[in-house]
Amino acid sequence: MTVCQAVSKRIKDLLKEKRMTQYRLEKKSNVLHGSLNCIMRCKNKTVNLNTIMMIAKGFDMSVLEFLNDPVFFSEELEIEY
Repeated sequence: MTVCQAVSKRIKDLLKEKRMTQYRLEKKSNVLHGSLNCIMRCKNKTVNLNTIMMIAKGFDMSVLEFLNDPVFFSEELEIEY
């Protein structure tokens, strides 16, 4: 799994857990629809920290809370350059 796929999975899990729509997340985080769609569909090879911080804010959590998930601790997580 790539980092982008891990971020996408984490977002999907949080959307379900918080019973939130992607549209609502976009509004709360100020991440543009096209940008979030690219992340969700894993069209980007990377996701920058600024975007992750904005998404975490949209979920009313810190970036550390967002990243504190087993999906990011996997030994098989591929870091793309």
